Amino acid sequence: QVQLVESGGAAVQAGESLRLACTVSRSYYNNNDMAWFRQAPGKQRELVARITTSGEVKYEAFVEGRFTISRDDATSTVYLQMDNLKPDDTGIYYCNAIPAPPTSGWGARYWGPGTQVTVSS
Repeated sequence: QVQLVESGGAAVQAGESLRLACTVSRSYYNNNDMAWFRQAPGKQRELVARITTSGEVKYEAFVEGRFTISRDDATSTVYLQMDNLKPDDTGIYYCNAIPAPPTSGWGARYWGPGTQVTVSS
C-alpha cells in the first residue's frame, strides 16, 4: 500500500521560509524519482521540483534559487526547503513519484492529503 504524508505547511509572511516534509512508504520511495507539486485555488496541480533516486535535482523556473529539494534515504522522506516565499507560492503542496499518477480515478489513492502553505503580503 502506497502512503505519502506531507507536513510542515503554515501561514507565513512574504519573505519568510518553510520546510516541508513528506514521508513515503519504503518501496515506493526506493523505486521512484520524487517530486513536489502544488495546487493553487482554482488552478491545476503543477510540478515544483524533482529529485532522482541518485540525488539529481531540477526546479521549475518560478522557484529556481528559492526552493531546495532533498531526500533522506534512511527515513524515506522528501523535503522542500522554501525561502523568500511569495504570495504566489500559496497553495496545497503534495509530494509524489514522477511521473506522477493521475489525480483522479485510479490514481487518486496514490496521493497524500497535502499540506497548506499560505503566504501573505
